[in-house]
Amino acid sequence: MRTAKRKNKSRIIAIVLIAACVLVGAKLVLPLFSRGDDGGGIFTPEPEPEPAEPVEISILCAGDVMAHSTQLKAQLQADGTYDFSDNYIYIKPYVEAADVAICNLETTFAGEPYTGYPAFSTPDTLADALKDTGFDIVSTANNHMMDRRLSGVLRTRQVLKDKGFATTGSVETQDEPRYAIYETAKGIKVGVVGYTYQNTTNDARVSINGSVLDSESAWHINSFNYAFIDSELQKISGVVEEARAAGADIVAVFYHWGEEYQLSANKWQQYMAEQTAQNMNVDIIFGSHPHVLQNTTMLTRDHWVALDEDGNVVPDCDPDNTPEGVHWENQQREIPVFYSLGNLVSNQRAETLNNKYTEEGVLAQVKILIRPDTGEILSVTRSAVPTWVDRYSSGGKNHYCIIPLDENVENNETLKASGHMSRALDAKETSRGILGFN
Repeated sequence: MRTAKRKNKSRIIAIVLIAACVLVGAKLVLPLFSRGDDGGGIFTPEPEPEPAEPVEISILCAGDVMAHSTQLKAQLQADGTYDFSDNYIYIKPYVEAADVAICNLETTFAGEPYTGYPAFSTPDTLADALKDTGFDIVSTANNHMMDRRLSGVLRTRQVLKDKGFATTGSVETQDEPRYAIYETAKGIKVGVVGYTYQNTTNDARVSINGSVLDSESAWHINSFNYAFIDSELQKISGVVEEARAAGADIVAVFYHWGEEYQLSANKWQQYMAEQTAQNMNVDIIFGSHPHVLQNTTMLTRDHWVALDEDGNVVPDCDPDNTPEGVHWENQQREIPVFYSLGNLVSNQRAETLNNKYTEEGVLAQVKILIRPDTGEILSVTRSAVPTWVDRYSSGGKNHYCIIPLDENVENNETLKASGHMSRALDAKETSRGILGFN
């Protein structure tokens, strides 16, 4: 009897243990299976994540922001302060509408005394006006950046940073990045790399605007020498790659180059643009310095992309170790080039230089459709809003106002009051002819 009870007890324990094992195994194995509609327990792999929806990023870039002595007088207020905000009232809607807006500051914030050409130093309130207009990134790389020597360069940079701008063109320490990165509200990061030309020399000396810089000053600024252009472009390419490594999804270069007052790009601009488009991982090329508008173009570069069998981009694919089912496709990239954006605002004009073209500028607009998860660029389009600087007298002083030469120009109240409508309409026609847009 006792033997039978022991056997029954052993069987019960064994059954309990087996049941426990089955339950544990089921918990481990069942998540790997899902029951189909017929209850057949057919294996179903985890679904692939859907590609992120493309995001359209609008990038606006304006040309030279200048402050000649007559402009300083015009912006001086009765209480002794300076206010530049009225210059920008008509372009503000365009600038604010862009996901990121860029301009070239062709003056310094070096402090008093405030002066115009040939050694610019402008009140800090100009930076306030640019910020209020909606600009996000400022390039300081131009031939006037050293007008008040190194102290002016460093103070200009600090003022802009204190006002909330991302900046490119100069650094304070050797380990700082030579690029700017701005993260848009859509989560896409836009990088800008600004460089200015040096006076051409056949040695290692850096000369800006005719002044040779000492070695302590030279490394603070982003500059290139035409005499060594291929190696200089390699240097700039390295900065572009640094911006990419820092997270930039889109990168523009902003070159201060070319010849003043020439309405078309010279051989150096064309060569640099072609080499930049072909050999650098950039998406846009902007240019300034001639103080007049120049033509625009679209360049292309080979861009090989790894695709799976469904045509989806395979990120970080090694060309030397391509996985099965993946193939490579050349999706040529289009690179918009604006050789010269002209003057956004200045006192250079027909009355002062006998050159009406210096009154003209452009708000260059580039729209990029990009996948935020892979960085794949699906399309690039360019457009432009030409601008004209109206200088007129009222209340015993001059006023400067940037007029967008858009479809509403004939309704502009400032032009109606100043009587300069015909000049603005002439500028609209000539600007579009130079740019190459209808």
